[in-house]
Amino acid sequence: MCAIAFATAASGAFAEPIKLAALGDSLTQGYGLVQEEGFVPQLQAWLQARGHDVTILNAGVSGDTTAGGLSRVDWTLTPDIDGMIVALGGNDLLRGLPPEMSRTNIDGILKRASEKQVETMLVGIEAPGNFGPAYKKSFDAIYPELAAQYGVVYMADFLAGLTALPDRAATMRQYMQADGIHPNAAGVALIVEAMGPAVEELLGDVKDGS
Repeated sequence: MCAIAFATAASGAFAEPIKLAALGDSLTQGYGLVQEEGFVPQLQAWLQARGHDVTILNAGVSGDTTAGGLSRVDWTLTPDIDGMIVALGGNDLLRGLPPEMSRTNIDGILKRASEKQVETMLVGIEAPGNFGPAYKKSFDAIYPELAAQYGVVYMADFLAGLTALPDRAATMRQYMQADGIHPNAAGVALIVEAMGPAVEELLGDVKDGS
């Protein structure tokens, strides 16, 4: 009887939806969009349409830096969170913050997730060239190096679904808001389509680690 009960419990380890937290900035938060058009609702809908029983907590704060994410990670990782998507760094770039500072903050976030045994996905963002080649090289190295160090799922560029398009001018017109920084609803859909498979990998890690 006990063995049967144990087997049933094990097979139903995720009878409840898997709960992810998306720790990020305005790109995660859904700046300038009605709620259902933002990144988190669109990603959740994409995953659910593919048969995943998952809910995603929107832990995006507009204007947040990697330091802000580090300050919030402990109360974001409540006991009900099974996995976390970390997508920070854009505002560090806008402010020209030292790459070593960003690295320390992201390292701190991943360390806290590891300590809490929360499976994590790290999403990078590519530095522009206007701060010089040394800055760009140092900043761009943060994400793959820390992803490898912590053994987490890695996606190189949050905006990959847009940067992969061949015509930059047309992309800006069709898929970006007027500020030229934040995607519109159609742009978010392309971002989600590109990022979705990596998030599915994260879900697999969550299930494997249960």
